Amino acid sequence: QVQLQESCPGLVKPSQTLSLTCTVSGDSITSGYAHWNWIRQPPGKGLEWMGAIDNSGSIYYRPSLKSRTSISRDTSKNQFTLQLSSVTPEDTAIYYCARSSELKTTGLIREYGYWGQGTQVTVSS
Repeated sequence: QVQLQESCPGLVKPSQTLSLTCTVSGDSITSGYAHWNWIRQPPGKGLEWMGAIDNSGSIYYRPSLKSRTSISRDTSKNQFTLQLSSVTPEDTAIYYCARSSELKTTGLIREYGYWGQGTQVTVSS
């Protein structure tokens, strides 16, 4: 059973960098054709795909967030991470990590086979 678990940064101040880690169990982030994604849902809005890293380490970003987003991985820990810089209150959201079998850039739930439980991130001074 594939399981994903996000870390819990909680409250982040404006202009700071948000850092999230997703720990994967039941699958290797370097095997197969899986893509490991970051997706968020601001309050009252739909799911927004932010970016992904695939089994080979190739990284994909949402164009509108690319200048502020960095995705990386630690294969020894079977983890991948998201850093979002210069955050504002508009970055307040529930952040999810999710697995897809190929590159997906949508917020459609059905396109991702496995999800973490999500973690609330609030940007506020």
